[in-house]
Amino acid sequence: MHPVPSDPVEARVKLCDALGRIGSEDRDALSDLYRMTSARLFGICLRICGDRSAAEDVLHDVYATIWKRAGAYEPGPASPMAWLATIARNRSIDWVRARRKRPTSPIDEAAEIADETPDQSLTAERTETARRLHECLEALEGRQRDAIRTAFFDGKTYAELADAKGVPLSTMKSWVRRGLMQLRGCVGDD
Repeated sequence: MHPVPSDPVEARVKLCDALGRIGSEDRDALSDLYRMTSARLFGICLRICGDRSAAEDVLHDVYATIWKRAGAYEPGPASPMAWLATIARNRSIDWVRARRKRPTSPIDEAAEIADETPDQSLTAERTETARRLHECLEALEGRQRDAIRTAFFDGKTYAELADAKGVPLSTMKSWVRRGLMQLRGCVGDD
């Protein structure tokens, strides 16, 4: 086989055929595909990598990827050449990203890392606040408590709550508003 035929329909058929055979682990089909596409795929790799030697290495990875994934290729609206070019592009971008130099400094110049563990007094305060909130929530009327829990813990909207309870939207909003005012008063009483 020679490079991709100039007739787009014929080229598509030959590429699809080669990919199908590669999916069945036909090594000759991989050679055929390489002869038809390597110049174009190498051009993509070279343009992105910017280095001939790197582009050659990436192109090798491209064909290794094609060998592994050809069985998953399904002819569709995108051309097989577009599928192959996408693999070449992605492999090339991966190569560039992996070789990006990241600024480094000696360890002595590193900033101190703050201890993220809350101190014991803060932990105790949070525990007490949570306990108090739970007690206050339990002291609410049942429908207010259920509406607030469902709205805030399950992420339900007022409209969803009203539908679930079979009440008008304005009634549901009133239940939640009154319940929140009682909670604020209860928690703030300390």
